[in-house]
Amino acid sequence: MSRLSLRRAVTLFVLFAAVFETSLASVLAVDYGSDWIKASLMKPGVPFDVLLNKDSKRKIQSCVAWKKDERLFGSDATNIASRFPQDSFSSLKYIQGAPYNSDIVTYFTSISTAQISETDRKTVALKQSDGTEWSTEELVAMQLSYVKKLAEDLAGESVNEVILTVPPYFSQFERDSVADAIEIAGLKTLALVNDGTAVAVNYAMTRTFSTTPEYHVIYDAGASSTRATVISFTAAEDPKTKSPYTQINVLGVGYDRNTGGTELDLRLRDILIDSFISKHRRDIRKDNRGMAKLWKEAGRVKTILSANSDAMSTVESVAFDIDFKAKVTRAQFEDVCKDLHPRFVRPIHDALTNAGLPLENISSVILTGGSSRTPMVQAAVKAAVGEDRIALNINADESAVLGAALYGASLSRQFKTKDIRVTDVLMHDIQASYLASNSPTRTIHTAVLPGGSKHGTRKTLTFKRQDDFSVMLNYPDVVMSGFPHEILEAKIIGIPEAIGNLTERGAIDPVIKATVVLSESGFVSIKDAVAYGEIKDDSITGKLKGLFGGGGDQVPETDLDEETQKTEKKEKVKKPLAKDQSTIPLEIEIVYNAQGPMNAAAKRAARDRLRALDNLEVSRQLREEAHNTLEGYLYKLRDLLDDGAETPFTKCSQQSERKALSKKLSETIAWLHDEGDTADTVKLWEKRSALESLEKPIVHRYKEIEAFPQALNNSQKWNWSTRLFLAEARENVTADAIAGVPSKWTSEELDALEKALQEHEVWLNNGVERQKKTKMNEDPAIETKELRERAKTLEQHLQRLVRRKTPKVKKAPVKSGDSSGTSSAEPTETGAGDRPGHDEL
Repeated sequence: MSRLSLRRAVTLFVLFAAVFETSLASVLAVDYGSDWIKASLMKPGVPFDVLLNKDSKRKIQSCVAWKKDERLFGSDATNIASRFPQDSFSSLKYIQGAPYNSDIVTYFTSISTAQISETDRKTVALKQSDGTEWSTEELVAMQLSYVKKLAEDLAGESVNEVILTVPPYFSQFERDSVADAIEIAGLKTLALVNDGTAVAVNYAMTRTFSTTPEYHVIYDAGASSTRATVISFTAAEDPKTKSPYTQINVLGVGYDRNTGGTELDLRLRDILIDSFISKHRRDIRKDNRGMAKLWKEAGRVKTILSANSDAMSTVESVAFDIDFKAKVTRAQFEDVCKDLHPRFVRPIHDALTNAGLPLENISSVILTGGSSRTPMVQAAVKAAVGEDRIALNINADESAVLGAALYGASLSRQFKTKDIRVTDVLMHDIQASYLASNSPTRTIHTAVLPGGSKHGTRKTLTFKRQDDFSVMLNYPDVVMSGFPHEILEAKIIGIPEAIGNLTERGAIDPVIKATVVLSESGFVSIKDAVAYGEIKDDSITGKLKGLFGGGGDQVPETDLDEETQKTEKKEKVKKPLAKDQSTIPLEIEIVYNAQGPMNAAAKRAARDRLRALDNLEVSRQLREEAHNTLEGYLYKLRDLLDDGAETPFTKCSQQSERKALSKKLSETIAWLHDEGDTADTVKLWEKRSALESLEKPIVHRYKEIEAFPQALNNSQKWNWSTRLFLAEARENVTADAIAGVPSKWTSEELDALEKALQEHEVWLNNGVERQKKTKMNEDPAIETKELRERAKTLEQHLQRLVRRKTPKVKKAPVKSGDSSGTSSAEPTETGAGDRPGHDEL
């Protein structure tokens, strides 16, 4: 029984440990921008802060590049962009999920020197100079994998869940692209959160609010676009638990997808291009390297002009072996960007209009995003909303990623944070389209999720159909030029059989119900469909219910006869019982648009491709490590052989050994020079092992010579300690025998210890004598390892006797007639009422 209980306890402990480990999993938050990536890790025991890159910087440039066969990320990738313009890929956020023939891809080609091509899904792939093509999702996944590795190095464990920020205007196509990249990177999408909402969470984390709504505008001027989000902050109380929480509601959003820091860089680069052409009469636009250098220089000059009235642009050998130098003033820069002033503030007005709020109700306009530091942008916003409403009380670079991390922590249910509840909204109208039942050529369009619908909304559509049919979800308006309208098609299958079964059960006018769901991450889909019919109850109770109006209302014969909307709450939605005879689930087959999400096979192939690339890079690193290690080892051996006759290495080696080692060393050096660059890792380590087999005996000798005195002293110490113990112990045994008390040890035990001591002394003395006759360049007669092992054996034998406790002396039994008085040894009979225990058991 005890063995079974122990096994059960161990099993429960292992299961508990596994559950506990899972519950403490880390959560990674990523703010993926066109220019920069910011990340944060939420893990118990790790300080909550922004994730640092390998250079201890708080943000990572959104770039991946190849230098021949070497893949680089961040600043390393950006620094080689001017040397390898066709192998450097940045600003990928523009083309996530974008059709190849869309306007945004055309704009991307104006700011990037990368070659693009069309994928099978009609989206964008980017081509290296050697012809290798990578889809946008694969390149983004590489950057996310790089961030994942940084997070795992900090966490000391695997990181699997990620929450990522996206612009609120991202369509389903772009969100699908982001989710695909996350999956290819080996991560699981915990959620996608709109960046303005993430900033609001960060803002609310350290502030308190009243029950009266407080309105603010989150103004985010980023690299790729400008967004404004109207947010209400309210203090509320949970009706069930009575615990307080902060409610964040997104009321309205405005945006301009083409106005941001990149557009400023583009116009500043045009100033530099015009200056170069006017000075040197050469068209630099035909030189990819020159354009990449000017793009990098434009970003540097823009930063200088944010704090100065002018800046000097200097680029050595920008193109055609020409050194470029030009002065750019802030006035000149602002003049070419003056048409952008109203475009920078239009998102604020649009957001207020969508929220239905006047500017007077806004407490502050919170500036975030890198471009919000540009004086021209700040001046435009101040002129639009008033300087007194401008708030610079958050970190413009890190507020989004920190807010996303806090939001992700609340979703994971494993972190204790301030209770903040968020309600976000849909940006684009979504309609359902389907063929009319009485006219197969007529298509009916129904607005199911208008712009402003809350994330988490579920809408149930009711159809009166007898045959299988399809429902298409699409955007009625243009999301962006070149983007398709169709999102997905849901084929509802199994209707004839379900309707027949319901009719047999006595259902009255059965209908089809399909539920359209808008997820918390902004994805729309049709989650479930059922055939439903109210079954007529012929019993007396049923007839009475029907007589007094207990039956359900009849469904009118229309194609779309019911539209109900309900916000999905945290409470579990009650599902129909399995015994419910009035409902039959139907099969739904989802068919996505050609430019929709990648299928499982494509994602698996992309993941395998990236894994193969990672393995290749690891193999290359191991080979380089083996090559460098062998090269350093050769230099070390050469120095040992050349150091002279008085070195320990020379004294402990024989002439024949040094000769053999020198010969092998010369052969290996020649081999490394001729074949080292092409040799694999195994061969490099084999070459080192062959040299080590010749060097190790020599090294072992002088290490033994160094360690021998201490090992000998340790052995002699235990001989001496054992001898002292034996002398004292024998005296104690004799004294105990005279006193008639038991002793701690027996004579046999002491004799055995003395025998072990004598054997150890004889062995040690013989070994020391043999060692004295051994030369330094000969193998030791007695190994220090054996010295320590034998001394340890003697020590353990001694300690067993030393630690033994003194036996207790038994007291003499007290007689019954003693004055202390004891009861009689005769047992006394106890009455039944006085018996201890429970007789009924």
